[in-house]
Parts: sequence; C-alpha cells; structure tokens
Amino acid sequence: MQPNQGLGLITDDPRINLPPSELTRIQTALRYYRNDFKDVKFYNTLNQLKHRKPYTLSVTKSASRQLASIIANEGFNISVQSTNPDGKDNSQSKDIDDYLQQVFDRSNFYQNYEENLEVGIATGGFAIRPFIQNNVVKLAWIRADQFVPLDSNSNEVNSAAIVSKSSVSANGTTTYYSLIEFHEYDPDSRVEMISNELYQSNFPDSVGTRVSLSTLEAYSGLSDSVQLTNISRPTFAYFKSPGKNNIVVDSPLGIGLVDNNLSLVDAINVANDQFVREVKLGKRRIAVGAELIKPTVNQQPQYGELPNQGYPSFAEDDDVFMQLASTRDDKSMLQDLTNDIRVDQYSKTLQMYIHQFENAVGLSQGTLSVNDSNSSGTKTATEVVSDNSRTYRTRSSYLTMVEKQLRGLITTIVELSSIGELFDNGTSPLNYDLAANPLDINIHFEDGVFVDKDAQAKSDMLAVQAGIMPKIEFLRRNYGLSEEDAQRWLSEVQGEAPEDDFTPPNQRQMLGDDGA
Repeated sequence: MQPNQGLGLITDDPRINLPPSELTRIQTALRYYRNDFKDVKFYNTLNQLKHRKPYTLSVTKSASRQLASIIANEGFNISVQSTNPDGKDNSQSKDIDDYLQQVFDRSNFYQNYEENLEVGIATGGFAIRPFIQNNVVKLAWIRADQFVPLDSNSNEVNSAAIVSKSSVSANGTTTYYSLIEFHEYDPDSRVEMISNELYQSNFPDSVGTRVSLSTLEAYSGLSDSVQLTNISRPTFAYFKSPGKNNIVVDSPLGIGLVDNNLSLVDAINVANDQFVREVKLGKRRIAVGAELIKPTVNQQPQYGELPNQGYPSFAEDDDVFMQLASTRDDKSMLQDLTNDIRVDQYSKTLQMYIHQFENAVGLSQGTLSVNDSNSSGTKTATEVVSDNSRTYRTRSSYLTMVEKQLRGLITTIVELSSIGELFDNGTSPLNYDLAANPLDINIHFEDGVFVDKDAQAKSDMLAVQAGIMPKIEFLRRNYGLSEEDAQRWLSEVQGEAPEDDFTPPNQRQMLGDDGA
C-alpha cells in the first residue's frame, strides 16, 4: 500500500486509460434518467428574478422502462443443461440447474435484473459481479458510474475498476470513502488478480488519499489482493448497450439511450413546461372596481343579522375576481382578463417532439406518444405486431448483448462455485469442469407482444406434422421449455399414452410415437 497516493478523479490512476469525459457523460445520462434538471430562472411582472422547478416529462425513464420490461418480463427465465463430450446428457445437469435457481432466488435475480437493466439502458451499461460470502454465492449490481474499464482500445472489457462509495459523519464533519476493486484478467494465462484499495477524502467529488482497509470496519476483513487461477473469463459480467460509442470512439463503454438526444429531451421538457405554465396562469380572472368588493361603510350587525348586510360577499378561497382601482365614474366596471389556453398548438408541438424522440431511440410511434392511427382503440394481434416492428428490431439488438452478459454471468457462477479455496471448509458446492463439459445455457424471452402466439403455434404444429420440426423444438418455442424439460414432457406423454389411441392420424406424432 502507498498511503500518500492521492487521486482527484479515478481516471487519474495510471492503470486506467479512459478519458474523464466518459465519466461526465455517464453522470449526465444519470441526471436525465432521474429527471433532475436545473431550476428555471425568470423575471415576474414586478421585474423580480425568481426561480422555480420546471414541469418536465420523464421520457428517459419511460423509454428505458419500456425496453427493459419487454426484455426481462414475466416470461424471462434461464436454465442450464450440461453434456458430455459424446453429446449425451451429463448426470450433473439437474444439480447444476437447481443450484443456479437457488442462487437466483436468494438474490431476487429476475426483479433485480429488470431494474438494473433499465438503468443500464439509460446510461449505456452495467455489470454483475458474483462473489462468495458466508459460503454462498451472492450478486453485486454495479451501475455505469461505478464501472471503469482499465483499457480503452478494446471492444471486450477484460479488466476494470469497480468503485463503491460510502461516507461517515462525526462531530459535524463528513468523511467520504471510495473502495476500488481492480480486476485485472489475463485471458492467455486464465488468471485474474483482484486488488482492493480504500481511499479517503473530505470532498464528495474527490477520490482522495489511499488508506488502510482496516480504516473502515466494513472492509477490515478484505484482503489487499486475491488471485484466481484457471478461470475462463473475468469475474464480472458487463452489459454494453448495442451500437458503437460515437462520442468517444475508442471507449469500450456503451452509450446511454439519450446521449445523442439530449437536446431533443430538452425540447420536450420546454414544450411541456410552457404548456403547464400556460394552464396554471390561464385561470379565469375578472377585474372589478374596488367599490364592488370593499364596502365603503363598516355596518355593525344587529342581533340576528349578518355583518355587512347588503354588500357583495365572496368565499375566502375565491381568486377569480381581482380588485383594481376604478379610473372612471362607472362603479360597476367588469373586465374579463382570461386568455384562451393554446391546448391544440402545445399538444401538436409536444407530440411532434415525442415522435422524433421515439424515432431517435428506436421505439415505434405510439410507444410514448399518442398514436391516432387507430381511433377505435381495438387492434388485432397482427396490427399490434406491425405497430411494434421498430421496437422489436431495437429489442433484438439489446437481446444480443443481454444474452452475452447472462452467459458470462452463469459461467462465472459455476466456476467460482467450483473453487474450494473460496469456501470456509475448503469444499465447494460444485465440482464441475466447464472445459471438459460445456454448459448448454437456455435463455427464454417472452415474445408475446411482438409475435402472434396462436398463429405461431398453428404454424409450428403443421411443421411438426410435416416432419420438418422436432417435437422438442416445438415445445421449446411455444412453451419456453429447456431442452431437458421438453424431453421430460415427451417421455411423460409417451408413458401416459393409452393402449387404444383415438387421436386423429394427422396428430398422433405430435407428442409421441404412434407405434407405426
């Protein structure tokens, strides 16, 4: 440890070759995702400088949420199956799949994945790091602003720094701490070196000076460094948004959903802010002479009479009538000051900007905006599929990167769970050689929003009857089963088949042997 080593930004560390502008870009994307914008400054009628919160729309959040929900929805599930080199099922297959589901259940994986994917889409990426704690595998979710690649000239992120921040307040002073995990993986030697470094600062935006891990009790049990050998990949799984980073071309980081569309989001917010202000300030107002509101004589009520009897009376919360000094002899002067609200103009402007935003981020029109193409509000499944075609193509690009991350995650979980040195008793829960027996990882995504499932099932059934689609593939496509579960279904159906088969001849071979 070098106790005098100080860092302003994490990119000041010589091991990191990433421009600081990438960190600034991610912070900006996070701010737009949080819908966190500066106050609007304006001069009121009395020429006084005022500040107010803008009336904004959370379009970054909404668009990211839409994509995350159609990727990791309720039909999203993962299963694994292992095979021997001869292609036959491995006897450990069910044990590994059960173990993986236990890890997922313990980590509330499916809900957490959808939520972190949403933020990852908005900011350009996120990572998952499995680790061993109390003899069980747990998952750490790492946002884009916590993940810093060490190399900036590679499309694959094999080495990275992961930053965890905390603060301690005492005697009115707050001290800020940054735990930095350096993961340096060498694919040639299949070795990863993990170094833990703790930094202390008096300022929240500064990394500060390196101190001992024992400075904070939470990190006192951490080792300064750990070396993992004979692993096929780094111990983190990184999701990168699809497409090239056109802001910093050499950066291995993905770009956020709105990084190229900040001005368009600003335009949406300006239009919405002005519209809300016009509605707020466009309330009905009627100017009346002072004589009609304020009595000239204070009438003392007699027993059983109301005060000021015979004069106009208004509710205490009435703000429609405005008292103005009378400038003429007509004491009954009334003037309606209400202006019409430009609903149609603002609505069309706002919808135009949102349409442009949908096109820019790859969403079908009507996803966030009001789509008037079908005024009846009733659409067939085919029309829904057609309307969502642009979103479907965008989703397909994201699925490629999601699958890559998930396959890496499962591989790392199995490899870490097979290293006995990481567990207190020296016995690992798994003893599996991935090199000798590769895993068949089945990731199922629900396509119901984009695919007419009834039409697909009928088409696939005809393909099975024609002998050009395996029965197992039919079950996998239409029921989301793994190959192992599909085979089990077929075996059970065949075992339950009656001796006398009354199934029509053209359907006998759907789920079992017809004995021919």
